[in-house]
Amino acid sequence: MINATEREERDYLEEIKEQLTLAIRRVDGSVKQFSEELREKKQYIHEQQSGMDEADMVAAGQSIDRMAFTGEAAVGRKRKLLKLGQSPYFGRIDFVPEGKATLPVYIGIYSFIDERQRQSLIYDWRAPISSMFYDFELGDAAFATPSGMVEGRIERKRQYKIRDGRLEFMIENDVNIHDDVLQRELAKSSDDKLKNIVATIQRDQNAVIRNETAPVMVIQGVAGSGKTSIALHRIAFLLYRYRATIGARDVLIISPNKVFADYISNVLPELGEEHIPELGMDELAADLLDHQHAFQTFFEQVSALLDSPDPALIERIRFKSSFEFLSQLNQYLLHVENNYFSVRELRVGSTVVPLPFLLAKFETFHRVPLLKRFALVAEEVRAYVRDAAKRKLTNHEKATIGEAIPRMFRFHQVPDLYRDFYRWLGRPELLKLNHGQPLEYADVFALIYLRLRLEGISTYDHVKHLLVDEMQDYTPVQYAVLARLFPCRKTILGDVSQTVNPYSASSAETIERVFPQAEVVKLYRSYRSTVEITAFAQRITPNPHIIPLERHGPEPTVARFGSPDEELQAIRELLTTFQSSGNRSLGIICKTLRQAEQAHQALEGPGIYLLTDESTTFKEGIIITTAHLAKGLEFDAVVVPFASARTYKTEVDKSMLYVACTRAMHQLTLTYSGEVSAFVAA
Repeated sequence: MINATEREERDYLEEIKEQLTLAIRRVDGSVKQFSEELREKKQYIHEQQSGMDEADMVAAGQSIDRMAFTGEAAVGRKRKLLKLGQSPYFGRIDFVPEGKATLPVYIGIYSFIDERQRQSLIYDWRAPISSMFYDFELGDAAFATPSGMVEGRIERKRQYKIRDGRLEFMIENDVNIHDDVLQRELAKSSDDKLKNIVATIQRDQNAVIRNETAPVMVIQGVAGSGKTSIALHRIAFLLYRYRATIGARDVLIISPNKVFADYISNVLPELGEEHIPELGMDELAADLLDHQHAFQTFFEQVSALLDSPDPALIERIRFKSSFEFLSQLNQYLLHVENNYFSVRELRVGSTVVPLPFLLAKFETFHRVPLLKRFALVAEEVRAYVRDAAKRKLTNHEKATIGEAIPRMFRFHQVPDLYRDFYRWLGRPELLKLNHGQPLEYADVFALIYLRLRLEGISTYDHVKHLLVDEMQDYTPVQYAVLARLFPCRKTILGDVSQTVNPYSASSAETIERVFPQAEVVKLYRSYRSTVEITAFAQRITPNPHIIPLERHGPEPTVARFGSPDEELQAIRELLTTFQSSGNRSLGIICKTLRQAEQAHQALEGPGIYLLTDESTTFKEGIIITTAHLAKGLEFDAVVVPFASARTYKTEVDKSMLYVACTRAMHQLTLTYSGEVSAFVAA
């Protein structure tokens, strides 16, 4: 039975949809008109070409560009209107500004204005007035405008779920309004892309999203706390807020792998932003090393630790991932600066260049990266000799000076200095830099850091906001490189419990040491998994701060089988059950790529996909992959095969198991043969 309030809301929704339809027709009309005019203009130019001078041609070209641009803007507007037609708004507040009439504020992912009446029918979620929807319950409320705070009262608050233009449900002003809607949304299946959480942003999340002052914002969030989604909403908000000075192409996302980049790529268009450039840390490294050094990738480093953990390798990784390592590199650079330039007498023809002159000139250029100073000092020496000899120098003399200056410095190549650093430390065994062998991943960014300091590399000045995801997987030296390359504002997010390599994990506190100006926000509420799945994962890696949303489901299953073949047979039956369950996604998450490939071979079939480090797109359905590659993804159901004591025994294995289990929203199954892993038994 529909009550009067709901009937009113349904009528209003129909009214808005009608207005949207009319607006789409108007846009269609103008798009048609633009393309007609564009065609005529091009035709005219083609016919008149012979009689046009250069100035006429330039003016005609500019006119065509202008028309094309206006036409594109109209097409973009149509796309937004069509999206609004599907779900025009998700919230409403009735706000009474002091001394004024009640203003109903409907909130959606875009704004929509009745152009004839000159009034807003829908407000963009990022607009200042919309912030009250997230920050206040009924009663006193306020929002900031360029001319100061507007104060008043919220007299009504409603939340809607509108899908395909139909009102599915409506919730009236309950204090816990967010959790109610979240409960309903999360009880359904996971979407194939990250959830758009605009409708259910909490007050603390809203503060993070709308923070305009922090130069560096660090978001430490537990598994399933929506941190990636919050960070993307933050980017969407900043792009909206500073739209005159920053566009999507001025933002850069550093994400762990191509699949994850694809997984999140649809979230921002959902929020009303176009595609944002993404870069993997490995791509950045290849770029900074000018593709001159072959190196092990992060994925290969983790795979090596999983396949055959070597204590010497672990020690190298652990040391090079510490803050102390970065401090030692900085001390070494100081040592090089003070001790490695040994001035010697330089004679050019009959002129002797005094040693104090050479030293003074070397000092003069102290702001220039060390290995770039030699050419500048050589130029000064040439001028000195020219003045002393009162004649022009021969090419041979110029070349002699150019070669003599670098020879006074102990090393000329960054790799030689990097090798020398370990000798200076008294720990040469910590470097495996064999000729023809790829660099170990732990050395890649240390080498880049030395290169930045000794040779200087041009910074990425065009980037106006940097988003770094999976922050726990990057080391202090990597952050030191990012700090120098990207002088812009940054949003850095992750969860130290979800590291795939515990020997090189960074916490929010570690990152703060590299960025002392950072603001750190910690998110403890987990929205992804049921209480039962969260409790199970907590036994693997305890986190006393995690607060699961009160959503219940079946207890995780741990099933023993006689052999790996029996395990795979049981999983095959699980897949059949899943395909008729109405759920949309199932993850079969293995420890290693080899296991994932074996499972894929055994389970192959339609709608079953293997996700490797080479994959570039995320497909919906049944995904077989590794914990490393599943990070950041979520599935309705997860199966963790081969959870035996043989498979999961080291610290890295434990991290992988935790990541695998925390991908599950509703259902978690672990299978094993032989002895169960001690991490599960506990």
